[in-house]
Amino acid sequence: MKITASRLLGGLLLVCSPAYAGLFADDDARKLIQKLEARVVSLEKQLVEVELQNKLAVRSLLGLQMQLEMQSSEMRKQRGLFEEFGHAQQEAEKRQKDFYIDLDSRLRQMEAGGTGGASRMAATPADGGAVDGQSGENRAFETAYGFYRAESYREAALAFRDFLRQYPQSVHEANVYYWLGNANFLSREYAGSFAAYKNLLSKYPDHPRAPEAMLNMAECQLSLKKRTAARSTLKNLISQFPGSDASDKAKKRLATLK
Repeated sequence: MKITASRLLGGLLLVCSPAYAGLFADDDARKLIQKLEARVVSLEKQLVEVELQNKLAVRSLLGLQMQLEMQSSEMRKQRGLFEEFGHAQQEAEKRQKDFYIDLDSRLRQMEAGGTGGASRMAATPADGGAVDGQSGENRAFETAYGFYRAESYREAALAFRDFLRQYPQSVHEANVYYWLGNANFLSREYAGSFAAYKNLLSKYPDHPRAPEAMLNMAECQLSLKKRTAARSTLKNLISQFPGSDASDKAKKRLATLK
């Protein structure tokens, strides 16, 4: 009996062993699946974070690109301003050369007139005071111009102003206003330069230098950051003095201000 019971127990154990083994195998598989699912969730979170970082990086690159474009645009504007300043400087140098040529011509005429005046003084002694006055006026003018030609523009401006106070009825008044305006401009005294040109136009609107004076007034206004007023002055110049060299220059200058 004992032997039979032992055999039966052994048989039951053999039969039950695969069932337990199956249970253990299912638990391991379930745990493995849970680990895999947790890994997938972790990877998905990492993928979302990577995508977010990529979006942020793209936005940062776009912002950097916009900044670079803005800087490039600003550099183009600055280059345009430099070119505009260079053009204005070239025009000023050209006008200065024209001043010298015109002034040399006038000085030669005055020297010739001075010789004639000396002859008239010898012939008519009673007029000696008037001749001396004319000679003093010429010397004052030559002194002011000497400063201008030596590029001592501040001293030239002072001398021209003194000339106007001392000789208010001088035949040179219109030209002195013009050169005073240029001396002030070259000294960067733009307000004083504008006032001198304005006096020339107010007192001598038909003077040959009037168109050039108006053109210079516009340059003063631009230097004083009054672009709207400068445009108006240039338009008035084109309207009042059509066909003049200054009018042609005003058209070109106006085109650069658009």
